[in-house]
Amino acid sequence: MSKRGKSGRKRRGKPEESHPDERWMASYMDMVTVLMCMFIVLYAMSTVDEDKYVKLRDSLATGFGQVAVGKVDTASGIVVPPKDVGKEGTLTKTPLDLAKAEVDKLSALKESMSLRLENKGLAENVQFQIDQRGLSVKLVGSQSFFQPDSPHLSTRAAEVLDTIAPVLKSSELDISVEGHAANAITNYPSVWELSAERAVGVVRHLVENQGIGGRKIGAIGYGSSRSVNDNSTEPLRELNRRVDIVVLSNQPEQVRALIPDVLKARAASS
Repeated sequence: MSKRGKSGRKRRGKPEESHPDERWMASYMDMVTVLMCMFIVLYAMSTVDEDKYVKLRDSLATGFGQVAVGKVDTASGIVVPPKDVGKEGTLTKTPLDLAKAEVDKLSALKESMSLRLENKGLAENVQFQIDQRGLSVKLVGSQSFFQPDSPHLSTRAAEVLDTIAPVLKSSELDISVEGHAANAITNYPSVWELSAERAVGVVRHLVENQGIGGRKIGAIGYGSSRSVNDNSTEPLRELNRRVDIVVLSNQPEQVRALIPDVLKARAASS
């Protein structure tokens, strides 16, 4: 065979393959990955943890000195009033610390009133009690403070009220006057009316004669529903004929709930 014949023969081998440009797949995969991440983030944002949201909100409220929230925050447990924002140690006080401070304040009011009554010889039949509501000044015994079966204040009752009124007024706290009666009335329609009118009589005296603001004080009549004993004897009934002047604590409920524990601890250590 001639060389020409050899050279004209077709070469045998693998056919040439076509390789189109597939680099677009890498960009497509990146885009799909980014879209997946975006939808995961959107889903996570749509699921709100209510508890964490409330804590965050209250923490911000503390920082800006808001009091309308009325919730516990993560900083100190208490939303800080605007007047206390920035004061040293504000965010470090626990509810127990605030309860101790409240007991100190109520005890100071008690000592001030007690001393004023003793100096005027009026301390008899006036009892004091501190509890989670605040400070109660108890005018015990109708014969000392009211005429029998009558809502009218005695001269001694007026003197007692005039003596403690400056302390009540200076406290700037709300006051609840609560009337009580024993189940042994003879000349009055009911124990409810008698107890209520006695409470109203005390309120009127404090407002009209001592200048205590009408918005800071109110009257309630409990009749005989909150007796301290069974009314079985006249001395026991006399203890149920009383009017309680309650100086109400303005601390949050979680602080006031700790006041009895503070009182017990102090009584045990004394």
